[in-house]
Amino acid sequence: MRPLLGLLAFLPCLAACSDEPPGGAPPPAPDAGTDAGPASFRSALYPEDWTPSFTDAEGHFLHDFSYAGYHHAEAPPGAPAAAPIFDVVTQGADPTGQMDATLAVQAAIDAAAAQGGGIVTFPEGLYRIDDKLVVSASGVVLRGAGATKSRLHFTRSAGMDYDAHLAFLGKAEPNLELPLAVDATSRADVVEVASAEDLAPGDDVLLGWSITPAFLEEHGMTGTWTAFNDTWQPFFRRTVAAVDKTSSPHRITLDVPLRYPAKLRDGASLKRVTGLLRECGVESLGVSNAVSWAEAWAASQVHAIDLRRVVDCWIKDVASFPSPAAPAEGPGSGAHLASGGILLEETTRVTVQHVSLGLAQNRGGGGNGYLFEIRRSNEILIADSEGDGGRHNFIQNWGFGTTGCVFLRIQSKNGESLTDMNDASGFTGLSEFHHSLATANLIDASTFDDGFSIVNRNDESTGAGHTGTENVLWNNRGKGALRSLQFGTGYVIGTEGLYVTTESPLPMALGTQPVDWVEGLDEGDALDPPSLYEDQRSRRRAR
Repeated sequence: MRPLLGLLAFLPCLAACSDEPPGGAPPPAPDAGTDAGPASFRSALYPEDWTPSFTDAEGHFLHDFSYAGYHHAEAPPGAPAAAPIFDVVTQGADPTGQMDATLAVQAAIDAAAAQGGGIVTFPEGLYRIDDKLVVSASGVVLRGAGATKSRLHFTRSAGMDYDAHLAFLGKAEPNLELPLAVDATSRADVVEVASAEDLAPGDDVLLGWSITPAFLEEHGMTGTWTAFNDTWQPFFRRTVAAVDKTSSPHRITLDVPLRYPAKLRDGASLKRVTGLLRECGVESLGVSNAVSWAEAWAASQVHAIDLRRVVDCWIKDVASFPSPAAPAEGPGSGAHLASGGILLEETTRVTVQHVSLGLAQNRGGGGNGYLFEIRRSNEILIADSEGDGGRHNFIQNWGFGTTGCVFLRIQSKNGESLTDMNDASGFTGLSEFHHSLATANLIDASTFDDGFSIVNRNDESTGAGHTGTENVLWNNRGKGALRSLQFGTGYVIGTEGLYVTTESPLPMALGTQPVDWVEGLDEGDALDPPSLYEDQRSRRRAR
C-alpha cells in the first residue's frame, strides 16, 4: 500500500488545494469485456453472479453504476439524422477569425431553437466570439468539422466571473411537492407517498431533504457543514418510471435506484419539476478562452462550456487549443483556457466523451483551474477524456447531490495549484471530490499521474467537510497519489503504481473511520473485469 510514502510525496497539496468554488483526445479503448485473462482475480464484492442487491456479511456492497450517461448509456449520443441544419457562415459568421461572429452564431442558435431544434454547423475555420452564446431551448446541437478544424475562440474577459462563454441553460421549476410517507432506503427504486394522483410516468422529479441538525450530527459535521444548513437540498434527479395508486401509500417507481437513505426525520420529499433542456450537444469543435495573464487572474470561474439543468445531453470530440489571445511568451504563454473548462451543474444523464482540455492560466483559489467540473448532478459519464495542466483537472465541487457519476478511462496529468499570479512554483493539484459528500460515484480504469483524493477537508472551502462516501475507485493506475479517506465506507479495488493512502494522522482523516475497503493493490492488471461500469452495463442490459 505504501501509505506513508504516498502521503509524504503529496503533502504540499494538503495546504495548496484549499480553495473555493493538449493535444487531441485519447483514442477510445476497446470494450473492457469481462475477462482479464488466466491470471485474473475478482473482487470479493463482485462475484461472477453479482446482482445489485449483493452485500457481504459485514454490510459492504458496490452500487450499480451502469445508469450513467446519455439515456442511461442505452443509445449513443447524437442528433437525429433528419435534424435541420443551420450553417453559421450562411448566417454571416466570419470563418477567418478576423471579425466577431457572436451575432451570427447566436442567430443560428436562435433559428434552430425556433424550429424545435436543429444542428448549428461550423464549417472549417476559426470563429472569434467576443461575447457570450446562450442556448435556452431543447434539441440544439453545435457541431463542427473536427476539434482541430472548427475552432471557437472566446475573447471576452470583463464581466465573466462565475459565467461561461457557451451556456446551455434550462430551468427546474417545481410545481408539485410530495412528502415521503416512509423512509426510503439506499438502493431502492420505489418511494412511497400519501397520494401520487397528480404524478405520471415520464415526470422529472427531484428527491431530497433538509440539512438538519440531526443530519449534521449523524455525519459528524456539526459546525463544519454550514453553507446549506436548514435548506432543502436535492440529492437525486430522477424520472418517474411507474406510479401504483392501488396501494396505500401510493408507490412511485423511479428510473434509477437511490444511493443514500432518505429520511422523514429530515423532511424528505419528492418535487416534480419542469423546464429542463433535453437532447442538446456540443461536438467536433475546438475551444479556447485564454487571455492575457493579468486578465485571467482578475476573473474567477470563467468556464468555456456550461451545461446547467439539462438531461440527456452530450459533449463529445471536443478539445481545447492554444488561444490566439494568450501571451506569446512568459506566464500564460500558449495557454488554452483562462480558468475553467466544462461545468456540469444540476444535470443528469449527460455523456462527456473524447474530450481533451488543458493548460489553464488561473489555477489559484476561488474555484479556478477546474477543467472538468461536476456540481450537484447525477448519472454523468465522463469517458476517454484527458485533463492536462489545470488546478484540479477532474472535480466534484460545491454542494450536496453529486451521485451516480462515472469517470471512465480518464487521464489526469500536470495538475498544479498556484497561490497567486506571481507564484512560479506551485504544488501538485489532485483531481478530487471537493465538497459536501459526493455519494456513490465511480472512478474506473483511469490514469492519474498527479492523483485523486476523497478526504475530510474540514473547514476548507466554506466547510467542505467529508467530501465523499460509498465511492468506488476501481482499477486505477499512474505515478500519482490516491487518497481514499471517505465517510462511512469507500472502496479501493485494484491499482497499478499509485501511492495509496487510506489512513492518516492528519485532519483529513477525522471522522472517516472505519478504514476504507482495500483490495488488489498493485494488481490492477489482473482485475476482472477491467471496467466495473462496462461490466455492470452489460449485466443490466441482459436483465
